[in-house]
Amino acid sequence: MNPRLARWLPGLQTAGRYRLPWLRHDLLAGATLTALLIPAGMGYAQVAGLPPVTGLYASIVPLLVYAVVGPSRILVLGPDSSLAPMIAAAIVPLSAGSPQRVVALAGLLAIIIGALMLLGGLMRLGFLADFLSKPIRIGYLNGIVIVIMLSQLPNLLGVDDPSGSPLSALPATLANLRAGHIAWAALTIGLASIAAMILLRLIAKTIPSAFLVIGLATVAVAALGLQSAVDVVGALPFGLPHPTLSGLLPSDLVELAVPAMGIALIAFADTSILSRTFAARTGSHVSSNREMIAVGVANVSTGLFGGFPVSGSSSRTPVVQSVGGRTQLSSVVGALLLIVFILLAPGVTAYLPEAALAAVVIAATATMFSARDVLRLVRRSPIEALLSLATTAGVVAFGVLEGVAIAVGLSLLAFINQTRRPYRTELGLVPGVRGYHDLTRHPEGRRLPGIAIARFDAPLIFANSGLFTAFVQELADRPRDPPVHTLILAAEPVTRVDITAADAIAALDDELTQQGVRLVLAEARGPMKDQLIRFGAGERFEETGRFAPTVGAAVDAITGSLRTDIAEEHEAGSDQETGPTQHPPK
Repeated sequence: MNPRLARWLPGLQTAGRYRLPWLRHDLLAGATLTALLIPAGMGYAQVAGLPPVTGLYASIVPLLVYAVVGPSRILVLGPDSSLAPMIAAAIVPLSAGSPQRVVALAGLLAIIIGALMLLGGLMRLGFLADFLSKPIRIGYLNGIVIVIMLSQLPNLLGVDDPSGSPLSALPATLANLRAGHIAWAALTIGLASIAAMILLRLIAKTIPSAFLVIGLATVAVAALGLQSAVDVVGALPFGLPHPTLSGLLPSDLVELAVPAMGIALIAFADTSILSRTFAARTGSHVSSNREMIAVGVANVSTGLFGGFPVSGSSSRTPVVQSVGGRTQLSSVVGALLLIVFILLAPGVTAYLPEAALAAVVIAATATMFSARDVLRLVRRSPIEALLSLATTAGVVAFGVLEGVAIAVGLSLLAFINQTRRPYRTELGLVPGVRGYHDLTRHPEGRRLPGIAIARFDAPLIFANSGLFTAFVQELADRPRDPPVHTLILAAEPVTRVDITAADAIAALDDELTQQGVRLVLAEARGPMKDQLIRFGAGERFEETGRFAPTVGAAVDAITGSLRTDIAEEHEAGSDQETGPTQHPPK
């Protein structure tokens, strides 16, 4: 396959390398996914203020498009709970109560969001995802697991789904449980489904437990006539995706531009974290720029065919992975089966109990909770463990975007603190080891007479220039015999210098010169030298030969100069003592 074509259409590349043993897993994952797409799509459409059928369109089109252009093999795109309220806030006030106009506005909003994400991907703004470290991704996924499980409790218990976030709705759900206001038939189906999935997985992981549980639960409801005793998904509305953009006005584009930016940011952040997290679990890599472009194309496509904005699904993607989905074919199968049901058997879902779907989601997402990773962070990096736990708490308490924003903010603070107070030390000679080494780690080492060697392990910027100056000055002032006459900065770890730090180095050099101490910069990289010269602090070192290629060269130059001076002084002293040779006059 043409490499350029494979780069832009990774789904076709996967199809060309497809292995037959994957087929069974993808078919089962797609069939299970179909059962989840129906209630999720219709439900989120209603939350977004749209007809339920648009949720099915927003499931079918993005799945098919992303399967071709998306870089992730198992990511599921579709309607999402974090986007639905924002979509409603953007389009409902502009619709004037018209069902046709609200659908057209939703399509236009998806097209604008898709265009923004396409532009962002082409401009290589995917680097923003690099701020999401592994501890943040672990915390995010753990938070998502908790949120999903909490959100499925009402369906599992057969009670009304309270308004608000899953965490804020938890007290109302628990109150219904204590008061006994639950549907015992639904709870029985849900618990039996969870137990059956666990048992089937213990027997053999290759058994399609989720698919079997959904099928058996549907048959049980139909055979026992329980559709009136438990909440069911209901029959599917008829119709296939089609263009619905009529009646739009030029002013609608202006009105939707600002909310589109916010929704695009959330969609990219949510999808990027999800994609990277699952890619890490499978040992693969996903380009954030390609991800942004793919989600953009999917949004433009669903906007053209009666859908609304979509992003990566944090509830359906874990299910696809847990039931063995291998490639994008699972998404294609899910979308095609959804079309088949709409056209040929829309009434089948009239007997599908929501409690069984809740059980499948809970059982699948529970396996994604990374307690082992958190414990590993606690043992090896407590600060990063706190960042991970903060992300989990933020996602659960405030929402996905807010939780990630909190964690990224904390990560930046930790980075700034690390940059502001980096490791710094004095170097010296260690017996039996060549070179100059950290005296903190080698207390057996010794300092050179009259020479102090400093190392500062960070870029020199405004945030740490004061600490750098104080550190170097303290080394120069430390009592020694003989006193320090030369201070060498081992500058290899200093990768850059800003203007604040350059001015601080110049001021430090002036102060040390007044104290009779010569400052030498050894192993300074080319970019650091260029920055010092550009900021007006480099000429003084270059013109006086105080840029040394290595610390050893700097020491040799100093000790060689001292030996020469001592020899000259010794020779001059000898002449003064003996005086010229006296010869008697002839």
